[in-house]
Amino acid sequence: MSTAMLERNPAPSPPVGAPTGGRTSTLVIVAFGLVYVVWGSTYLAIRVGIESFPPLLLAGSRHLLTGLILYPILRWKTGVRPTAAHWRMSFITGFLLLAVGNGGVCLAERTVPSGVTALLVATVSLWMVLVDWLRPGGTRPGARVVAGLLLGFSGLALLVGPKNLGGTSRVDPMGVGLLVIASLAWASGSVYSKHSGGLSGSPLMGAAMQCLAGGVCLWIAGIASGEVAALHLSAVSARSWAALAYLIMFGSMVGFTAYIYILKESTATRVATYAFVNPVVALFLGWLLIGESINLRTIIAAAVILTAVLLVITAPHPVAQRREGRAIEAAEA
Repeated sequence: MSTAMLERNPAPSPPVGAPTGGRTSTLVIVAFGLVYVVWGSTYLAIRVGIESFPPLLLAGSRHLLTGLILYPILRWKTGVRPTAAHWRMSFITGFLLLAVGNGGVCLAERTVPSGVTALLVATVSLWMVLVDWLRPGGTRPGARVVAGLLLGFSGLALLVGPKNLGGTSRVDPMGVGLLVIASLAWASGSVYSKHSGGLSGSPLMGAAMQCLAGGVCLWIAGIASGEVAALHLSAVSARSWAALAYLIMFGSMVGFTAYIYILKESTATRVATYAFVNPVVALFLGWLLIGESINLRTIIAAAVILTAVLLVITAPHPVAQRREGRAIEAAEA
């Protein structure tokens, strides 16, 4: 997605899937497609990258280099001068989304298969509902959404349930714990980003600033944890370098900027639909390219979690219902 396309300040778009002919609607659909497919493949790239790179430094290098490339270009091209308030918002969002969220995913993939990681991250849509409810002025979930939440978290519990349940092994509980924290942080950062305002008309600049902030936080964590001392560039394999390049170009420059764009142009619930598609892409690629196994427990848990996500994202939106009710009342008056 080009800088010129994302740097415009379009009018609010209608819901995804609605019949429209405007440029904004087309950009939103394209952005959703990029987030759906590209981010599904990044779980495999992370798995390959941490074969040679320490996990926090892999994530930190990915985001810091993305920010260092994009930020000066966008400052020159757009003439936008971020204020201290913009930087403060970027550091909060970058810390939640990238340092805790993506950093946690990289740490977890040391013991959790990439496809299962994507499946567990699918719970971010459930966390987003809770975070959006608990924020000031938030929306209380309805009965259908609550049922989806309970079903989704039961699927998560199934993955880490009793050992050798039905002859299948469980997922590493420590890795799952990291992914729960990462998903909650990502949901919190997403809701905060949507309601904080940010740089008006410049979502790509905002994404570059968040990459800088998240990358710095991850490198600080990498230094504090001893990862920098353990890194030997001569021992990094060619495929891990290729994975890092893919994560920078497609995971961050394309995928993350598209995600920031749809956060501003669509509802939080619709944005969360990417978590329904990513696990399917990741499970397939992990099985096809690096031979990750998919056992019966994983299949059942995937069905439970994705059904829960589907329940949540297809539930009627309370705001839309209230507006529709007011329109009917006005017509009857």
